[in-house]
Amino acid sequence: MMIVRPIAAQDLEALFALAAKTGVGITTLPADREQLKRRIEASLASFAGSADRSTEIFVFMLEDLEAKKIVGTCAIAAAVGLRQPWYSYRVGLVVHASQELNIFTQTPTLFLSNDHTGHSELCSLFLDPEYRVGKNGSLLSKSRFLFLAHCRERFSKRIIAELRGVSDEDGKSPFWESLGRHFFSMEFSEADYLTGIGKKSFVAELMPKHPLYSSFLTPEAQAVIGKTHELTAPARAMLESEGFRFEGHVDIFDAGPAVECDVDDIDAVAASAIFTVHIRDAAAHELIDEAQTIYLVSNVPAKDRLNDFRVAQMRASAAHETISISTNDALSLGVNSGDPIRAVPLSVRERSPMQMRRSAVHVKDSMGKP
Repeated sequence: MMIVRPIAAQDLEALFALAAKTGVGITTLPADREQLKRRIEASLASFAGSADRSTEIFVFMLEDLEAKKIVGTCAIAAAVGLRQPWYSYRVGLVVHASQELNIFTQTPTLFLSNDHTGHSELCSLFLDPEYRVGKNGSLLSKSRFLFLAHCRERFSKRIIAELRGVSDEDGKSPFWESLGRHFFSMEFSEADYLTGIGKKSFVAELMPKHPLYSSFLTPEAQAVIGKTHELTAPARAMLESEGFRFEGHVDIFDAGPAVECDVDDIDAVAASAIFTVHIRDAAAHELIDEAQTIYLVSNVPAKDRLNDFRVAQMRASAAHETISISTNDALSLGVNSGDPIRAVPLSVRERSPMQMRRSAVHVKDSMGKP
């Protein structure tokens, strides 16, 4: 059984072990124990409701309950750029025209911006390579959507996800080699690491403030602007299936795309609904149809007990606002018969318009507004 839960203080070594496997490009997971310890402390304060909004980050761990092993992590930052500037390049276009010479040219540009300041962010997604099978990746990434739905008031209207850009097996980024190296005089991996541990002031100090003509970059660098690393392509496809879109912002180091969406328009958030738990008996469990829908399911802890939040995926049947789950599933989520539970089909294709309409009613009832 795989379960997603909030990070705990004792997860430091497990988080460090995951961070050591990430390689170059996942800025928010530096293989630095002290930085990771501070991240855990910030997450604990965030779940407890005692963190300032500018530092709120909710970190989750994917745990294999049978193996008693932490195998993945992900996080949500409540609001980026409120303490340190949040930089990205906005991809633009400059037109030069001369009627007299009958010349009309369009030149792509890169403009250093802070457009995402205050937005929430999906970040730090990493799954142990040994567990990149089945639907573990979907569980880990989409579990955050149920937390967003449960704690909607804790997050901004808009949410982004910066995706890893293109780099080779040695960690070299063609975009960095063509642009960043000229201003920073360091390797891409070093700049990426410094950003990950919070030393971002050098970005403002060294990056050019004026728009850049991307046509001045090498063809290799131009080709990767807005492109995703091959290992991150499945994550991008999943986010786009949930409603995220590339709106023209890229990372200043590797030109990886930032995809974004209004939180209320994320398909899993909009389609999730509150059900009442029914625990089926052992005999009924043996008759589970493999064609049954796989649901993403979370418990619904009180807002002052968010450390109890749990998410799992399971085959279940839902009808008349009741969802039937097994005893083991109930134990993993910490719920009993009659308890409320939030659920949504894991696959976007299996979410019906009826579910989405019913979800809107539940959201309105629980928040006092649509």
